[in-house]
Amino acid sequence: MDVYQAVKLRKSVRAFQKKPVDDEVIHRLLEAARLAPSAKNFQEWRFVVVHDPETRRKLAMAARGQKFIAEAPVVLACCAETEDHVMTCGQLCYPIDVAIAIDHITLCAVAEGLGTCWIGAFFEEQVKEILNIPPKIRVVQLLPIGYPRDPGPVEKRRLPLETIVKYERWE
Repeated sequence: MDVYQAVKLRKSVRAFQKKPVDDEVIHRLLEAARLAPSAKNFQEWRFVVVHDPETRRKLAMAARGQKFIAEAPVVLACCAETEDHVMTCGQLCYPIDVAIAIDHITLCAVAEGLGTCWIGAFFEEQVKEILNIPPKIRVVQLLPIGYPRDPGPVEKRRLPLETIVKYERWE
């Protein structure tokens, strides 16, 4: 599968098969994240891999009761060990860099026949407590990973390019 096909097929999966994901596959996904670019090559991303069903259930509750999270055989807590570096443009490095690493994971997951769903609706302090994450570490996203119950494609409703792209100047 080429990257363009993975981009087209990627979707948010909220229903997973009761089928485990091989540790070797998870390792490949994490390796893809490790190879992602980052500002000043800080590589602030950190990941907690959660297989344990009870821990996944607690994470689902900390994520505003989104029960499907616990159904995924693996949940990644996508974190940052950061000094809150700010780029010249005024943006914090870590949320952008972690997002790039997560995007590498999500696209490679598609190539592996897996589904994912970006989860930003969670209570960070609860997640930290559940996973024993130190106070200085930021939890950026949760990412359930598993085999989709419905592996078929979905229609993506997106704005046309003419709406989102300007050439040379904003006019």
